[in-house]
Amino acid sequence: MRRDVIHSLLVANRGEIACRVFRTCRDLGITTVAVYSDADADALHVREADLAVRLPGAAPADTYLRGDLVVAAALAAGADAVHPGYGFLSENAAFAAAVQEAGLVWVGPPVKAIELMASKTRAKELMAGAGVPLLAPVDPATAGEDDLPLLLKAAAGGGGRGMRIVRELVALPSEVQAASAEAASAFGDGEVFAEPYVERGRHVEVQVMADAHDTVWALGTRDCSLQRRHQKVIEEAPAPGLDDSLRERLHEAAVAAARAVGYRGAGTVEFLVSAEGRPYFLEMNTRLQVEHPVTEAVFGLDLVALQLRVAEGEPLPQPTPPQPSGHAVEARLYAEDPARDWQPQTGTLLALEVPDAPGLRLDAGYTGGDTIGVHYDPMLAKVIAHAPTRPEAVRLLARALERARIHGPVTNRDLLVRSLRHPDFAAARLDTGFYDRHLAGLTAPGPGDPATAALAAALAEAVRRTAPALAARTGARAEAVRPTALAEAVKPGALAAGGPPPVRFGAWRNVPSGPQRKRYRGEPDGTEHEVAYRTPRTGAPEPYDAPGVRVLAVRPDRVTLELDGVTRHFTITADPDTDRVYVDTPGASYTFTALPRFTDPATHTAPGSLLAPMPGTVVRVADGLAAGAAVEAGQPLIWLEAMKMEHRILAPASGTLTALHAVPGHQVEVGALLAVVQEDPAPAPVPEETA
Repeated sequence: MRRDVIHSLLVANRGEIACRVFRTCRDLGITTVAVYSDADADALHVREADLAVRLPGAAPADTYLRGDLVVAAALAAGADAVHPGYGFLSENAAFAAAVQEAGLVWVGPPVKAIELMASKTRAKELMAGAGVPLLAPVDPATAGEDDLPLLLKAAAGGGGRGMRIVRELVALPSEVQAASAEAASAFGDGEVFAEPYVERGRHVEVQVMADAHDTVWALGTRDCSLQRRHQKVIEEAPAPGLDDSLRERLHEAAVAAARAVGYRGAGTVEFLVSAEGRPYFLEMNTRLQVEHPVTEAVFGLDLVALQLRVAEGEPLPQPTPPQPSGHAVEARLYAEDPARDWQPQTGTLLALEVPDAPGLRLDAGYTGGDTIGVHYDPMLAKVIAHAPTRPEAVRLLARALERARIHGPVTNRDLLVRSLRHPDFAAARLDTGFYDRHLAGLTAPGPGDPATAALAAALAEAVRRTAPALAARTGARAEAVRPTALAEAVKPGALAAGGPPPVRFGAWRNVPSGPQRKRYRGEPDGTEHEVAYRTPRTGAPEPYDAPGVRVLAVRPDRVTLELDGVTRHFTITADPDTDRVYVDTPGASYTFTALPRFTDPATHTAPGSLLAPMPGTVVRVADGLAAGAAVEAGQPLIWLEAMKMEHRILAPASGTLTALHAVPGHQVEVGALLAVVQEDPAPAPVPEETA
């Protein structure tokens, strides 16, 4: 058999998966090549690659989805192999064929296997012939009440795009139309199919690895039931709570599926397991999965290294897989706000630091200072924990996320920590409806102490303001000035004489030695906190009217307080370009926006204004929508696409659309005025009849 030794590899992808493949390549001595869009010119995967080739443009359709440009980039850089990563062109049979036709090694399954599994409808027919258990398909055109609830799915892709749950027959035609439109936009194919929706079902999958020498490994199970918008959030291996007979059945079905298509390389066979323990084939992903690190941790393998080995024509190292050990859990860290319909967030990621400890792994696509844009998936990183038992792995992961420093746009970090510590998760009561049932509780204000964190932020800011003046007189660096220096080096009256002058607002004066008040808005919940402190002429700032709180140390970046006899530390990071300040503690993290003393009238908007909740592209507006149209409360009016998700803008009340500024195809910034709805006046009370 032909052997192809890979010396230089192009990854036809971006972000975390490109960085992850590069890591293995460096270990193996393989030269790495990145491709990048204009939006990714300074992205982490570009900085980590040995060589990089520009794909002009920003949108995926113009860059990472242009197979011809990617192949040309590989040839221009002298690469001899292409790894597709996941997403984009990873399951595109035409792209795989083009790579091979160009004389390059394809680090993926055979083109025929991709073709057979590319359509979920055809894949199910093939699996039925291989004896793999299936859900019976339902024809939407003839579906009746007894068939409900139904799950609509895109035939040509995954990731939750084109997926809808239908519980009412009257809604089926419109949901089929919407699912088809989304599928066509995402995959270029509007075919959708329907199957019974299994309530309280679990998403369980089997990792397979196959070579060209008739060896197929089933590398255990993974549970990926915790999902939002049909996209996975937390994954673990092995899937907990499965009996040995069910595990064996899943392994056998996965191997049968791989053999049925002549599979080679890494792939995943996904199943839905009902509450009664019956498995049903969902699909086969002919690529590496996002959640592959949990399998690597449990089996002690490098799946990317095995992909490269198989692509070079080598056999797997042994006829059977190694024995698993322990338990692994992975959490996907997204720039999104779970409390606001999972809205993706954009902006500068000021810090992304996860504690380093035995059993922890970080696969990141961003570092501090990077910009999170609107064009791509909002996943920042994956944090993986491996330990001898499931409770130990869950505890390790939750604590690592809790102690991480993540500054910038809102993320789902708090949701992840609370999910991992939720009683249902701890007891392995898992199913795909977890967030449907628990989201409100998981996003409610937590048991932390944001008021004290806001106080720490105000004290640190006070030192930050006074330290430069003190440093100028003592010769010390401003950032090195400690509160003891304020007491020891400054004579009475010195701060008042040499510090910042009093700040005047209207008819009153802000006297530095008197009580100072500072207002902060907590993010993302919007709760306001007002704190008071005073700065004595001979010492560091101290809380005002705060019994039980004693200042032990204050620096511009760190505050230590004693709260009712317990010492607590607060790390303070102020963003110099905004009014935001980040407060990290060993048990919680807080983001505040410093508020002005007076409200800016320009921040008010007219009642009924529909503003863009995030930067994105207007993909469509409701049929017939125009100024003067009558709308109903909750009616979808405008659809925005941002970071691979569609978001509906709903009418806030029943009334009349008085203005429509949204135009399909146009990009809008966050806060842009999309439309205005004038609410119908309340009906006048009917006078009572007189006798």
